[in-house]
Amino acid sequence: MEDETPMTKPCQSQAIPSSAAAAAVGRRDLLRLGAAGGLAVAAGATPARATPAAPAAPRPLFGPDPGVALLSRNENPFGPAPSALAAVAETAAEGCYYANRGLERLRAMIAETCAVGERQVVISSGSTEVLSALALAFARKGATVCPELFWDTTVRYGERLGGRVIRVPLGPDMGIDLAAMARAVTPEVAVVHICNPNNPTGMLLPPDDLRSFIRQLPGHVTAIVDEAYNELTERPERNSMLDLVREGRPVVVVRTFSKIYGMAGLRVGYAIMAEALAEEVLPLLMSFGGNTAGLAAAVASYRDEPFLAASRAAIADARATIVAAARRAGCEVLPSETNFVFIRTGNADAVQKAMAGQGIMIRGAYGRFTEWSRVSTGRPDDVRRFAAALPGMLRS
Repeated sequence: MEDETPMTKPCQSQAIPSSAAAAAVGRRDLLRLGAAGGLAVAAGATPARATPAAPAAPRPLFGPDPGVALLSRNENPFGPAPSALAAVAETAAEGCYYANRGLERLRAMIAETCAVGERQVVISSGSTEVLSALALAFARKGATVCPELFWDTTVRYGERLGGRVIRVPLGPDMGIDLAAMARAVTPEVAVVHICNPNNPTGMLLPPDDLRSFIRQLPGHVTAIVDEAYNELTERPERNSMLDLVREGRPVVVVRTFSKIYGMAGLRVGYAIMAEALAEEVLPLLMSFGGNTAGLAAAVASYRDEPFLAASRAAIADARATIVAAARRAGCEVLPSETNFVFIRTGNADAVQKAMAGQGIMIRGAYGRFTEWSRVSTGRPDDVRRFAAALPGMLRS
């Protein structure tokens, strides 16, 4: 699943003249400069040679500015895979066509890999779109039960459109309290929404505990499990709730290409659910058929096991560096199986501000959880910069 609202940057656009217009501009400039030079010579002056100013380096269109360590947005700087990049390059010229065929190809691949019917797979513009569609669909049916702290952007979307949301406090260990969630389910509840592993805590629910919780839900309640970070866990297949979808239970599993695949900006996600629910959700999607670049990249890299293994290993190394640095600094760290770490820094907003002063971007406080900072994994040098800076940030 995609993470924070992107940081806005000023657009830098430049009109590119046609060749004829460029030639005309060139002729006019030459005549003007020639006339000015002639006047100067006639006046006895020596024409000065103009030294062209070095063009200012433009800011990157995407990603961090030079010198900035971007560790705040749960992005994966190790992707997209070479196979994905090659597919984008090969199909760029076909961007004039609608993307239906690529969408159908990806849907078939996902259905085959996950052992479900093709009509059970809903592909969307990142997982955000299908999660928002689900929130809208269930807002019409009843209340949503969810943890107090999780990636709730799409749940809040449904809430703004009239849905009722029941938020359940986390347990003493900062984990999702399944027993309390079960107690919150009433006849008025239509859906339970869980992110597993959870964002921003990074914690993974024991899969057997989550399966037991879902199996004990009343028949009228659907469980949505956002598995944006599932592929980063040690045992993805065991940790996923896909088996419950295959059993025919009212469960929706949501995935994204934004995390392990490193395709956050290419906007591809999907959900797997009962065919009847998929037919209800599809008309609520806002996009039309997806984008050719994202779909080409997703098709090419979906089963790219060497890249996925390398990406997982690089993220694990970066995570270990962050955890070790936090523990050396005397901070409490929550167990994580994601590409971020939740660290008890004491004053998250103050630490965020101090880090930003050194060009290191991390997340600030989440609501009342003001002592906890979320730090995403990133490029090795950027992670090492954070590790080196952390002790000084805590003392300041």
